[in-house]
Amino acid sequence: MIKQSLYRLKWPFVAALIGACTTLAFAPFHMWLFALISPCLLLILLDNKTAKQAGWLGFFWGLGQFGTGISWVHVSIDTFGGVPKIASFALTALLAAYLAIYPALFAWGLNRFFARRHHTRLFLAAPALWLICDWLRGWVFTGFPWLWLGYSQTDSPLAYFAPVGGVELLTLLLLVCAAALSSAWLRKAWSYTLIPVVIFAAGFGLKSAHWVTPDHDRSAKIALVQGNIDQAVKWQPDHRWPTIDKYVDLSRQNWDADVIIWPEAAIPAIERDVKPFLRNLDHVTNIKGSSIITGVINYDDQKRFYNSILTLGKTPSDGYRYDIDARYHKHHLLPFGEFVPFESILRPLAPLFNLPMSSFTAGAYVQPNIIANGFSFAPALCYEIIFGNQVRANVDDTTDFLLTLSNDAWFGHSIGPLQHMQIAQMRALELGKPLIRSTNNGVTAITNYLGQITHELPQFETGVLTATIHPTEGETPYYIWGSWPLYLWVLISVIWAWQRRKKRPTPRSSDEA
Repeated sequence: MIKQSLYRLKWPFVAALIGACTTLAFAPFHMWLFALISPCLLLILLDNKTAKQAGWLGFFWGLGQFGTGISWVHVSIDTFGGVPKIASFALTALLAAYLAIYPALFAWGLNRFFARRHHTRLFLAAPALWLICDWLRGWVFTGFPWLWLGYSQTDSPLAYFAPVGGVELLTLLLLVCAAALSSAWLRKAWSYTLIPVVIFAAGFGLKSAHWVTPDHDRSAKIALVQGNIDQAVKWQPDHRWPTIDKYVDLSRQNWDADVIIWPEAAIPAIERDVKPFLRNLDHVTNIKGSSIITGVINYDDQKRFYNSILTLGKTPSDGYRYDIDARYHKHHLLPFGEFVPFESILRPLAPLFNLPMSSFTAGAYVQPNIIANGFSFAPALCYEIIFGNQVRANVDDTTDFLLTLSNDAWFGHSIGPLQHMQIAQMRALELGKPLIRSTNNGVTAITNYLGQITHELPQFETGVLTATIHPTEGETPYYIWGSWPLYLWVLISVIWAWQRRKKRPTPRSSDEA
């Protein structure tokens, strides 16, 4: 009996270990091949299992992936949540368990509805169901599309597919490659291994496709100010002006830049409380022939708070004026960090649900580009850079650069900020636009239109990153079509696989998951 129980426990442990290895595919490790190996091994594990067994294997695979991949969430809860360390670990584990529901749903659905060992099971149903579960994870409770497999491929040949179909296409191709390798193993048909070879070779081929080209007739000198302000003291009243003075002093040395950019909420005050300062800064910046873009906190007449972006200096407006409707307001707010779902129930339970700045109101989904010194920036504040469709919706024909302001000081010396940077790189790849990322303590960086980091400041250091960059001309297929071709492909794949499935599934082994 004990031997049988240990045998049953073996496979969930193996699934969790395989899932944990997936984290190695992402930044800072960049072992992108694990994003192919891990789902391949999962598909092999799911073979000949009941739907229930498959669901549990998928859950433990997800527990391994998210338990390691988003462990950095613990840092912010432990440091700023006001709960005991054991509670912060428990809450992080609870989040990982929630996210593991989606690979569990994938595995259960695959073996429940497509149990027959047929090529449509792995080559059509599996990739389609995986994308459906990814989309659900990116939508339910406002979404958390972190660690989509495609994000791991910024350094692989598959990266060149991103301008064609976005990060979701990269995920699809990884699942097709995983299906081919698992089919080769299960069927002992080694010719299937040619499929990943062809797909990766096609990626190399797409390297020569020039969807966009740099506009060498226009250039912008950009200065990114990394203040490296300690998050624990940033919002204390006696640190307000030392913090602001630090940003001003660093900017003063870079008046020759066309645009100077401060990070998210760089000004540790409500905008209306520092209007005289902003009016003076706007005047000086304008005289110097430059612009400043900065994050700032706002609230309207109804006392609704917004995480906003403000532009000073050379802008289309005639001097600084306090107009909350003229600001960019963050749309996709971070659950619990910037708003609390079911807050009437959760806020009384623990200090965790009363984190500073956890009562923001969302701005509009699509907002005008930010214009600074004649250049047009499509903005995304911190967390919302992970929502590709939203970033795409805010890019228009006038957009010169993608701009994201962030403050990853909440997550300390963890892998979270590095994963965040990798996600931002994918947006540049998809849309063929250089990306500018200004942060409080890193990663502050600039990428070219291929998503490659060309300029970067060290983390956890005060500094200014300067670079001259060119906008691009042209449009990528992803910018034109978005994810709609993939939606259509998923629909066709599910219908086709459903029609080919057996009415009576093949016998399954008696091995328990």
